[in-house]
Amino acid sequence: MQQAGSITQDVLGRLVELRHELHRRPELSGAEAGTASFIAGFLEPLKPDRLLRNIGGHGLAAVFHGDDPQAGPCIGFRCELDALPIQESNTMDYRSLVTGVSHKCGHDGHMASVAGLALLAAATRPRRGRLVLLFQPAEETGEGGPAFAADPLFAELGLDHVFAYHNLPALPLGTVAVRSGTFTCASKGMRVRLVGKTAHASSPQDGVSPALPMCRIIEELSRPPESRGLPNFNRVTVVGAKLGEEAYGATPGDAEVWATLRTEADDTMDALENHVASFVHETALAGNVTVELTYCDVFTTTQNNEAAVDNILTAARELKLRHQILDEPLRFSEDFGALTARVPGAMFGLGSGPGPQLHNDDYDFPDTLLEQALGMLRHIAAQLLDW
Repeated sequence: MQQAGSITQDVLGRLVELRHELHRRPELSGAEAGTASFIAGFLEPLKPDRLLRNIGGHGLAAVFHGDDPQAGPCIGFRCELDALPIQESNTMDYRSLVTGVSHKCGHDGHMASVAGLALLAAATRPRRGRLVLLFQPAEETGEGGPAFAADPLFAELGLDHVFAYHNLPALPLGTVAVRSGTFTCASKGMRVRLVGKTAHASSPQDGVSPALPMCRIIEELSRPPESRGLPNFNRVTVVGAKLGEEAYGATPGDAEVWATLRTEADDTMDALENHVASFVHETALAGNVTVELTYCDVFTTTQNNEAAVDNILTAARELKLRHQILDEPLRFSEDFGALTARVPGAMFGLGSGPGPQLHNDDYDFPDTLLEQALGMLRHIAAQLLDW
C-alpha cells in the first residue's frame, strides 16, 4: 500500500493556525457563511478537482480524485461548521472575538483535521477512487445533517462510505472509542407552554395560575427513568422553565417548561414522546390550564456500519493508539446519522484528555490531538483508496 504524504510538523503547524483562526471567528448554526468562505479559501490553493458550495445551507464538499478515480470507491470524511451560543471564558490570544458565541464542542478542531486531508492529498493523490471532504452546517440544532444529506449535490457526490469523529474529553488523549450499531442516541427538544389567566396579586382566586401544573410537570420529568418503568436510556432532562413575568401586582397567566427527550433507538422515541405528552395533558387538565406542545432540535440515532467500524479499528491498530469497543451508545446526539442513513459509514470517538467538558465555557479543543485525528482519517482513507 502506498502511504499518503507524511504528517510533518509543517502540516501540523498549518492546521494549528487554521484551528486558531476558526476559533476566533465562530458562527452559529445556519449562519456559517463566513466559516464556509474561510474554509473554501484554505482549500482552493490545494486544487481539489471539485469544490461544491451551499450544500444543505452553507455546506461544502471538496473532491480529490485518485490517479484512477473510477477504479476505487468514493470515501467521505465529514466535519461540522457551527459553533455554540456560549460566552467563552478563556483568555488565550486566539479566544473568540464574537460576543456570546464560541467553539465549545471542538468543531474548529474537527474542521482543521479534515482540512488536513486536503494538505496530504495535494502532496500525494490516492492511487484510486475519490476522496471527499465534507463540511456540514448546523449540526448543533440537528437541522444540518438532514438538509445536507437531502441536497441533490450530496447525492451527486456518489459516496460509497462516509466517516466522522467527535472528540471526547472523558477519554485519555488519542484513545479511539467505537461500536457497531447505535453509536449516539436519538433526542428531541420539547417545549411545553401552559396558559391560564392572570389576576391581581391580591385576588389570585380570580385567575388561573399555571404555577402548580408547571411544578408538577418539572417534578415528574425530573424523576429517574427507572422510577417511571422506562429503560435507562429512555430519559427526559428538564433544561429550563419560565413562569409569567416579574410583576408583583399580578399572578402569572402563562408558563413554559423545556425538556430534552432521549432514547437509544429511533423506534422508541415516539413511545417516550407519547408517554410524556400524556402526563403533560393530564396535568394541564387537572390544573384547568390549556397546553401547547412543540418540538425542536430533532436528532435520530447514528448507526455505525460494521465494515466501517472494522476500518476504524484497523487504523487505530496501525497507529498503535489505544482503542476500545463501547458496550453501549454515547448518550449525546449527532446528526451524522442523517448521512449514515443514506451511505454506509461510521463515527468514532477520539479522546481529548483531561480538562473541561464539551459545552463548558472554558473548553478548548487540544492542538495536540490534531496529529492523532488526522492520522486516523488518513489511515482509514489509505485502506480504501490505496493511498
